[in-house]
Amino acid sequence: MHEGKTVFAQLMDWLPKYELTKCAKRYGGDFHVRSMPCYEQFLILAFAQLTYRESLRDIETCLRALGPKLYHSGFRSRVSKSTLADANEKRDWHIFADFAHVLIAQASELYADEPLGIELREAAYALDSTTIDLCLSLFPWAKFRRAKAAIKLHTLLTLRGNFPTVIILTSGKVHDVNILDDLCFDPGAFYIMDRGYLDFARLFRMNQDGAFFVTRAKKNTRFRRRYSHPVDKANGVRFDQTVVLTGFNSHRQYPEAFRRIGYRDPVTDKSLVFITNNFRQPALAIARLYKSRWQVELFFKWIKQHLRIKAFYGTSENAVRVQIWVAIAVYVLIAIIRKRANLPHSPYAVLQILSVTLFEKTPILHVFTQHQPISEPPDCHNQPCFPGFLTGQ
Repeated sequence: MHEGKTVFAQLMDWLPKYELTKCAKRYGGDFHVRSMPCYEQFLILAFAQLTYRESLRDIETCLRALGPKLYHSGFRSRVSKSTLADANEKRDWHIFADFAHVLIAQASELYADEPLGIELREAAYALDSTTIDLCLSLFPWAKFRRAKAAIKLHTLLTLRGNFPTVIILTSGKVHDVNILDDLCFDPGAFYIMDRGYLDFARLFRMNQDGAFFVTRAKKNTRFRRRYSHPVDKANGVRFDQTVVLTGFNSHRQYPEAFRRIGYRDPVTDKSLVFITNNFRQPALAIARLYKSRWQVELFFKWIKQHLRIKAFYGTSENAVRVQIWVAIAVYVLIAIIRKRANLPHSPYAVLQILSVTLFEKTPILHVFTQHQPISEPPDCHNQPCFPGFLTGQ
């Protein structure tokens, strides 16, 4: 029989606490700390993410109202607004970034064999960024334009499990394509990007590393066709060509041949042209693979709607980074629990169920078995809808 522990305490038991202790020791996070060590700071911020608290005062009031339940949930000291504010501002954000990457590594192993919806054995990643707008008067360190502040969340999302594997936080001024210089590409893996990442010098480096890229072509790209491959136009594929660049600078940056694929969406009648350095996959598979890039857009939409990353508990750069990394850790923790507990619920359903049951003293798996999973329709808004992709046909 289950006794004593709240759902929140059972949820935090899934965390590798020793890894967070190692991260804290690496950056001196708990050195000469009398109250609120790194682990407790993480618990408080995780509670704020799971229950969507709006401010430090809101966090303090809610946690103090729990009384004896607070101790049974893992909190060992009195929650103070000022102490939490100081910890967010002064404690190195790298502690929580490193810990989030530990969880990401665990999730990557769990989802390594997750089906993609298309026949593809290789790893596949979607790369994109989202901008988080800030108030310039409150966040002067994040100046983006003359009267605007912003930060960018550059994310490499694995399509097996739909969780981030690499996250880079920059100011809003950093162009997306520059992030390609900071990534290490896995040989044989697919990297799906939009046209904002089209830089032939960087794509050629990816090709030299043995990785495959899939992106959209620009209309003004000058090329010469070497060969046209046969296609089945009934599937929407218009052409499949082997081409080389003819522009002086572009040919010098990418001297080898690559593949150019045209596709017409029968639903919207929109024509799309893709380029890739992979010559083995069928043309329709490349088109379907690019369609899966939409998962990174859904990830950004999900975390902005259901996690606390648009309004911040502190105004310093360190406090903002701490909050974002804890939010990412909570998202990945939900993915780990869904996989290990074999839950049929969506991440949204898991988050909603936890938000109203965190301090009940009930076995955590029993909490989910009491709620039937709700099937959520795929979000096809403003994206190419390729026939057969969602059904795997």
